[in-house]
Amino acid sequence: MTQTSNRFFDEIARLMNDAAGAAQGVKREVDTVVRNQAERILRDLDLVKREEFEAVKDMARLAREENEALKARLDKLEKKAGPVAEA
Repeated sequence: MTQTSNRFFDEIARLMNDAAGAAQGVKREVDTVVRNQAERILRDLDLVKREEFEAVKDMARLAREENEALKARLDKLEKKAGPVAEA
């Protein structure tokens, strides 16, 4: 009886190990498929990278600062020139 039950439990343990290994393989495969799909979706959305966004943001800030400096200069020149007759 003990020999039969030991063999039975050994078989159950082997089946459980095989099932766990198969489950890990399926998990890896699902992870790979999901990652590939997510990357494809992000590529299709045509999103910009963070570095590109930061570069454009800096360019816009610099342009805004230059625009404000030019406006102040123009206002100063207009005051110096006096009133202008509008047509």
